[in-house]
Amino acid sequence: MSKLLIYQYPKCGTCRNAVKWLQSKGHELEMRNIFEEPPTVSELTVLIEKSSLDLKKFFNVSGEVYKEMGLKDKLQNMSRDEQIALLSSNGRLIKRPIVSNGEHVTVGYKEEQYAEVWGN
Repeated sequence: MSKLLIYQYPKCGTCRNAVKWLQSKGHELEMRNIFEEPPTVSELTVLIEKSSLDLKKFFNVSGEVYKEMGLKDKLQNMSRDEQIALLSSNGRLIKRPIVSNGEHVTVGYKEEQYAEVWGN
């Protein structure tokens, strides 16, 4: 199986479920704590491009920091570069886990999506 880079938070139940699922499929995982070592602006830019997802999908919209900062209303007035810089500045703003093999990227954990992208 392939080696995957996973940006995750060890105490996050969703992240633990994703890690367990990926390991059960035989993937070798390189884990990065998204709070201690959030992706850089350049890493995020590549992840966003490879994912084909809208930039908003990378925001943890249910997170406390997102709500405290009032980002629901502020994001629409920010440029793409400003949004990516904001994500890179605080791992708590990023929806997790993010999984990448350099070619494919998934954000969050849905078993059906994982089976499609990371399954055998």
